[in-house]
Formats: sequence, structure tokens, C-alpha cells
Amino acid sequence: MRAPRWIPSLPGAAATLRVGALLALTATLAVLAPGAHAQVFGDRDPAAASSTTLGLGVAGAFRQRPYAGADRKNDVVPVLFVESPWFRLSGGAADLKLWRHQFAPGNSLEASARLKYEPEGYKAGDSPALAGMDKRKDAFLGGGALAWRTPWVDVGAEWVADLAGDSKGQKLSLQVEHRFTLGPLGVTPRAKAQWLDRKYVDYYFGVRAAEVLPGRALYLGEAATTAEAGVRVDYAIGRRHSVFIDASVTRLPDEIRQSPIVSRKDSSRLAVGYLYRF
Repeated sequence: MRAPRWIPSLPGAAATLRVGALLALTATLAVLAPGAHAQVFGDRDPAAASSTTLGLGVAGAFRQRPYAGADRKNDVVPVLFVESPWFRLSGGAADLKLWRHQFAPGNSLEASARLKYEPEGYKAGDSPALAGMDKRKDAFLGGGALAWRTPWVDVGAEWVADLAGDSKGQKLSLQVEHRFTLGPLGVTPRAKAQWLDRKYVDYYFGVRAAEVLPGRALYLGEAATTAEAGVRVDYAIGRRHSVFIDASVTRLPDEIRQSPIVSRKDSSRLAVGYLYRF
């Protein structure tokens, strides 16, 4: 079968994509990893590919950003999960399923077009160390994703690029995970490597000439690779109710840590929530 061709954006579509991504933000929890639907619901039944699943809930999200002096961001947000034969909305990502092949029971490969929102931006008032910095906007990204599910490990690969034209950057990632179950309890450890191109790093961690101050030197970003480790624990209370905890730590490379506006070697995220499955 011929591989799908990716078309990340169309001329003049940036405003429409901004609105769509903002609507997705208000409906879903951006701090959760893509693919969280499988972890929450344990949905590995091939029959699920021909039906539609809907989940609604609420979560508390806690995020420690790497910027010097920046407070932890705490939010209470609604959670929306949708899984259908052709569409998926989960964890701040909306996927249009383009192709799927099942090699054997529990062993399948899926290709999707992906739209994402990531709250990576900041404003000068977020920290004294950011005073005088221009605002950096949150990331509206689009591209493609591959998901290979096996009985032993699930592997996900993703390429996304800035659709709004703010950073003009790109990201590549590779993630592996496996869900262990014990009755209603599920535990899913994961590991992820992510490559950020020079433009992406420069936009979010660089210091421009107009932003230089005593103690804050000019800094030009370079391409960097981050490493993330995380775990998700979910517990099913009957057929329709689930609670979950998702925690992760991302190790930052020298290309980011050496920025004068960064003071941490890592960033961390925690989400605690409840989901109801219809």
C-alpha cells in the first residue's frame, strides 16, 4: 500500500486552525499524553475500531515550567475524549485517521493526520526573569503520526510543525509504552524522546537582541533533544467510571538549560482526574 502524503497546512488556513485548536483546548486536557485513551479505557479490542466511544470528566493539572522564577501552573479543566473509526480527540490532540492495518489480533499499525495545542508560551509577567521579554504564544501544531500497537509494547512516532507561524519550528518524537493490568487497575509506564528544531528552541528559550538586559545575555537557540519518563495509573470503578493519575518528568538538554531565562534541569507535569464513559 502506498504511504499517505502529509499536507500540514493550506494557504490562508492559519486563522481557522487557531480557532479549531482553541476549541480543542477548552474541551480536553492538554497535559495528558497523546494516546491516553488506551490507557484510561484499556481499549485494545479490535471491535472498538468500528464503534464510537465518548468520555467526559474533569482533572486537576499541575505543571512546573523551566523558566527562572516561574510559578507552578495549576488548573482545573474539563476532559473530553472521543474515539470513532475515523477520528480521535484525546490529550490536546485531534487525529484524523487515514489508514490502519491489522497484522494479527492485538498487532496493528495506524497512520493519522494530527492537530495539536501545547501550552508552551509565556508572558513577561510570569516571572521577574522574563521581565522585558516579548510574549511567546502557545503552540498550534499540525502534522502526522504513526501508532504501532503490539501485545508487548506500543510505539508512537510524530512529526508536527508550527501552523500559526509564531515559532515556525518543528518537532519529532518517538514514544514507547506498555499497559500492565491487574483487574480494574492499569499501570502504563512510558518513555519519550523528542527533537526540537533550532527555530522552536530559539522561540521559546532564546533571548533576542531587543530583550538583552544586564544579567540576561543574548541567546540563540539550537536544535535540541529532550528525554521524558512518565507513568499513568488508572482505576475503573464499574463499567463507566474511571479515575487516573498521570505524572511525567522531562529532562532538558544543554541547548535549553544554558538559556539565561531557564533555571531548571527539567520540567514536570501531574494530572489527577475522573472520567465517565458513555
